[in-house]
Order: sequence, then structure tokens, then C-alpha cells
Amino acid sequence: MRVTVLGSGSVGNATLVESGDVRILIDAGFSGRDLENRMNMIGVDPASLSAIVITHDHGDHTRGMGVLARRFGTPLYLTERTRTACADLLNGTEDTRTYGSTAPFTLGALEVKPFLTVHDAADPVAITIRETTSGARMGIATDLGRPTAAVRAELKGCHMLVLEANHDDAMLWSGPYPWSVKQRIASSHGHLSNRAAGELAKELMHPGLTCIILAHLSEHCNEASLARDTIAAALSRTRFRGTLTVAPQEHPMEPINVVPGAEQLMLL
Repeated sequence: MRVTVLGSGSVGNATLVESGDVRILIDAGFSGRDLENRMNMIGVDPASLSAIVITHDHGDHTRGMGVLARRFGTPLYLTERTRTACADLLNGTEDTRTYGSTAPFTLGALEVKPFLTVHDAADPVAITIRETTSGARMGIATDLGRPTAAVRAELKGCHMLVLEANHDDAMLWSGPYPWSVKQRIASSHGHLSNRAAGELAKELMHPGLTCIILAHLSEHCNEASLARDTIAAALSRTRFRGTLTVAPQEHPMEPINVVPGAEQLMLL
């Protein structure tokens, strides 16, 4: 299974997951043209996408989904409530396929398992993806609000995590956002802080966890080095020896191959 974060942050979020000739785009939070450019940058033809899977209705996860789905006839997977909330981005010609917010579905060798989060969206989910041929398993959780017991249970045992580290607490409260926005971000329905992400990463650590990608960093209330240092400090009290990195907003990351077992992850 190969994973490429095409970009993640306040402006947009999208992650490409591949297994053989199956290619799934998780979220489409950039314009259609930008998504095409980002895929072309890593040598992937946008027309080869097998599916677009949307986790929730916020614009930084949905902006280009309608354009991309229409342009290439790509099936668009989303929950019924998310589809309703995103009606303005769709014109009815898309191949939309609704999924249940707790019901797994399979795309080729990839089993996609959504699970509910408490983010302030119409029907927010995070997901795990398991490659049935190898057993490799990864989780994408970029808008958590708070890490519930259900979230912890679903992310447990992943070999790779794309995990939200949205804001630094001090930067948030001293930052430029209006007070109401600060309260929303810090609430149990908002976004995960660096500190909370570190605690969750520490709890999820196991010998087979070989890569953690920190994602959805706030443009104004976080810094890559600060997020990485905070999570690294939390993990220093564990036996984590894998890769810890931060997803940039401006460009795609290098693709990562992930397979089960420690010391089997390779940067291409």
C-alpha cells in the first residue's frame, strides 16, 4: 500500500492511497485544477482514480470533489448527510455512492472503514484503510475534536497514522482569530492540539507503528517544528522508532510504502 499526502492544512486536505491499480483519493480540499496538478507532480494520472472518498462537508476537504468527479467520471463516496450538506458543489451528474458512517466498504484490495468523530460537521468520520493482500493498515484522522474511546479503538493497531496536530495552545489563544473562533477550535468539537495529538500518538504506539504524519496544521496557530517537537517529546517516553514527519500545505509529500511489521516502511 502506497500513501501520498497531497497537502494538508487550513487551506486544503487530500491524501492518495494506492494498492496495485486501485487509487483512492481521501478528501478533495483543493480546487480541481490544483488536485490534478498535485497528482501530476507525483506521476499519477488523475483519470486513473478509482474513487474519491469524502470524510465530511467542510470546504478544506470538499472544494474540488465535484469538479474532479465530473471531469473524470470518478465515483464519489460520501455519507448521505454529507452529500446533502455539499449540495452546492454537485450538479447531479456525478456518480455519487453513499456509505454508512460506521459501515466498511471495499475498493479492490482496499477495505475502507469509516468511524464517527465529534467534529462540528454534518456527519464527520475518520477512516482506516486495510490492504487485504498484505494486512497493511493505516488511519486518517485529521478533524477529531477530541479523541473519543471509539476513535482510539479504531486507530489502534495501524502501521501508519495521518494524525491531526492542528494548533499550539499558546499560539491559538494569543493568535489573530476572533474569540468565538478560538473557542470553537479549542472545543471538543473543534481540532486537536499538539499536546492532545502527542497524548493520542503515545497511546496508539505499538511495535508495528512505523510512520506518523502530522496533518491539518493551522496556518496561524502552529508551526511544523513546534508540532513535531511536541509529539516527539510525547513519543520519547515510548519505544517508537519510526518516522515522524509533518505534511506540508503547499505541495505533496514523497510517497510512502507501508506494509505490516516494524522496519518495513520505505520512503520512495
